[in-house]
Amino acid sequence: MDAILTAKLLERFPFAEERASLDHPAIKVPADKLVEVCQVLMDEFGYSMLTDSTAIDWGEEVSPRFTGIYHLFKVSGGDWIRIAADCSDDAEPVLPSLVELFPIANWQERETYDMFGIRYENHPDMRRILMWDDYPYHPLRKEFPLAGHETELPAADVAKASGAKVIPAPMMGGPFHAPQTGEMSDREPRAADQSWTEKNEKPETVKD
Repeated sequence: MDAILTAKLLERFPFAEERASLDHPAIKVPADKLVEVCQVLMDEFGYSMLTDSTAIDWGEEVSPRFTGIYHLFKVSGGDWIRIAADCSDDAEPVLPSLVELFPIANWQERETYDMFGIRYENHPDMRRILMWDDYPYHPLRKEFPLAGHETELPAADVAKASGAKVIPAPMMGGPFHAPQTGEMSDREPRAADQSWTEKNEKPETVKD
């Protein structure tokens, strides 16, 4: 069934590419075709629910660096489909907003903007949703350190009165990660030993 659906989609959208997937049918489309594709998937194929939209940061050395990911659900039949669309600009990534088709995209796109720095054209309220407005980073970008950055508090009066900052989080015994090379049996997660506490100083290898 998945192969039949994928073939239908590739015929219906000749600009689309099949995308490798371990679960549901998946296609990649140009960003400027995203709204059109989602409209057709809703009207002609019955995928009327956007359950999730997010993004992938492939890293600073990759171009296109950012890919938008969308999961659509077909209520009658319980089928899923995944759509991917690359951002053309790596420094100022942009994607079209799907809010007019799926109102739930309002909060999802704000979250992706906040965490990845991807802006959505025609979004009705493009503001951060988790971090404060002037927060200078996007925490799910690959270059963002696991422990976070030391940052001034957003409320100047609170910062002045308390003398406090948002400090990087200690990682007791961590971070933990699995080696990416070697035999699979040797890839158990290991501690990078970058922990610090009130008694142990933060290692110099951990960036702010």
